[in-house]
Amino acid sequence: MRRLRPNLPRRRQNVYAVYMTAPATADRIVRAARALFERGGAQAMSMRRIADSIGLTPMAIYRHFPNREALLQRISDDSFQEISHHWSARNEGGDVIARLLAIQQIYLDYALAHPHLFDHAFSMPRERARRFPEDFRARRSPTLNVVADVVIEAQQAGRLRAGDAWDIAMTLWAHTHGLIVLYRAGRFSYGESEFRRFYKDSLRRLLDGIAS
Repeated sequence: MRRLRPNLPRRRQNVYAVYMTAPATADRIVRAARALFERGGAQAMSMRRIADSIGLTPMAIYRHFPNREALLQRISDDSFQEISHHWSARNEGGDVIARLLAIQQIYLDYALAHPHLFDHAFSMPRERARRFPEDFRARRSPTLNVVADVVIEAQQAGRLRAGDAWDIAMTLWAHTHGLIVLYRAGRFSYGESEFRRFYKDSLRRLLDGIAS
């Protein structure tokens, strides 16, 4: 009697399919969660609404993310990486002060284009948020790393005064962040174009104050 050999290629193909589809499902979950977050903030991002939007059950989401907080953390991490990517792309060639201004301009662009993500990433208390100075000096911030590196370059070029680059980078961040928060809170009578001009001029005044 002929013995039937197991269909090894088919079994192997099924195993590969599991590994290939799992990341795709996780990415779909993240995209759906972010879409809800962008429209209505964290309160709009329930597991059930995410599941309904992509045809899953809420329990299916927990196979990829242990809880809602983990999903929120993933969205925050992705937003930091996006800003870092844009900052790094603008930090190439040209005048070092112009590059420093361009980096801060991207921060404003992001805040106005993605207000809920901006608030969650930069304005809300979070358990895993990085703390100044130790986390930043250890280069755990993908965003402020870029700013500090440009500050150091400007100092080495004789364009900015000597001083602690991380303190200066944090000062620049606090300045621009404060202006954005005040603008979004309605504390300026300017329209967006007028505020953008004020923002840029204000940052120039700050940089002029620490120019060498």
